[in-house]
Amino acid sequence: MAPTPRTLVTGCGAICAAGRTPDEIWDAVADGRSAISEIQQWDTSGWPTRIAAEVPNVKPAELLKDRKLPKLIRRTDIFGLYAAARAIDSSGLIGHRNGLEADAAAHFNDRSAVYVGTGGGTYDSQYDYLPLLAVAEGKLETFGRELESTVNPMWLLRALPNNVLCHIGIRFGLKGANACITNHCVGGALAVGEAVAALRAGEADRAVVVGHDALIEPQHILYYQRAGLLATDSIRPFDANRSGSVFGEGAGALVLETDATAAARGATVLGECLGSGATTDAMGLLAIRADGDGLARAIAAALEDAGIAAKDVGMIVAHGNGTTQSDASEAAAIRQIFAANPPPVTALKWAFGHLFAASGVVETLVALWALRERSVPGIATLLELDPDCADIQIASRTQVPRSDIALVLSRGFAGTNVALLLRATATGN
Repeated sequence: MAPTPRTLVTGCGAICAAGRTPDEIWDAVADGRSAISEIQQWDTSGWPTRIAAEVPNVKPAELLKDRKLPKLIRRTDIFGLYAAARAIDSSGLIGHRNGLEADAAAHFNDRSAVYVGTGGGTYDSQYDYLPLLAVAEGKLETFGRELESTVNPMWLLRALPNNVLCHIGIRFGLKGANACITNHCVGGALAVGEAVAALRAGEADRAVVVGHDALIEPQHILYYQRAGLLATDSIRPFDANRSGSVFGEGAGALVLETDATAAARGATVLGECLGSGATTDAMGLLAIRADGDGLARAIAAALEDAGIAAKDVGMIVAHGNGTTQSDASEAAAIRQIFAANPPPVTALKWAFGHLFAASGVVETLVALWALRERSVPGIATLLELDPDCADIQIASRTQVPRSDIALVLSRGFAGTNVALLLRATATGN
C-alpha cells in the first residue's frame, strides 16, 4: 500500500481590513494594530452598532484586473477571486504549466482541484427586490408585472454562492475535483480539510483553497445586534468584560500540493497541512455546550488524523469571537485536551474582525507566519483576562511557540467546530 502523501502549502493570498497580502496582515497583527473602525458603506447614524472592519478603498476592476467581471459578481466574490489569484501567482503553478507539452498541460489541468468555502447567506443579494416590494404595496400582481423591468436580469448569476469556484476554474483552466462549501463561519476551514482529503485520496495532485465572505451590510448588522452577538467598541477575546463580536470582510487562499508534485517542479514550500477534525454540538442554531465537548472532539480528531500528541502542538489560534459563551466553552475545550500543559494561545479577530467563512483560511495563514517568525502575537485588546481562562496561556503580550506546529480553531452556527493542524517550513526551504 502506497504511503499517504503529505500535503504542502506552496502558495497563499489574502485580503481583509488589515491588509491585502499575508505580510501586511501579519505586520498589523504583530504590531497590535486593529482595523476595526466606523462603518463607511452607509450612514449608521442612530444605529446600535456602528463599527466593523471594512476593506478600504475597494476598486473591483483594479483588484481583479478585469473591468467586466465585477458587474456580474458580488463584493464577497471579488475578495475571493483576488485572494485566489494572489495565491496562484505566488505558487508559480501557471508558469510551470505553461512550460509543459500539450498533453502534460492537459493532464495538469485535470488533476488541479478547487475548494471554496463561503458563508453563503448575505442579505445584499435580495436588495434588488426591495424598491419594487415597496412600490407594489403587497400586491402580487403589481410585483409580478414590474419584476422584469425592475430587477437586474443578471441577478441570479450575481447571487450564485459558487461564483468564486466557477471563475477560478474558468480563468485558470483548472478542471479537477471541486466543491463549494456554504457553511457560514466554518466554510473556509472545511474547504481546507476537504482539499487535504482529496489530495491524500489521490483525487487530485494540487488544489486551490479559498474562504471568502463580506458581511458588512445593514440587515446582517441589525439582526446580529438584536441577537446580542455584536460588540459596540471592539472584539475582546477571553476578556472578563467581553461583549460580543465585530464583523469583518475579506478572503484567504492557499495552494496545496502533494509532496511529490511540489518536489517535481521545485516549488517553494511554506508549510504542511497535518490533519483536521470536524464535529457538531447538535444542540440548536445558537446553543453550544458549556463544557466545549464538540470543539474538544474536533481537536482530538485532528490530532488523530495528524498522528501527533497534544504535547506536540506549539501554539493555538483560537476562534476567539468575543462572545461570552463561545470564548468560555472554547477555553473549556482547550483545557480538556491539553490539561495542565497547554501551548501559547492567541486569537486574531480583534485585528480584522470576524471574517466568517474567510476566518479559517486567513487565520491559518497568520498562524504559518507566526510559526515562521517564532512569535505568537498577543491579543492587543485583552485588558482583563477572564479568571476562568487564566490557565490556558492567553496573554496580551507576545509569546514563543513551543514547536513548529499550530492548531487553528473555527466555530460556527448550529454548534459546528473545525480544527486544523499545520506545520511551518523554515524560511528559505
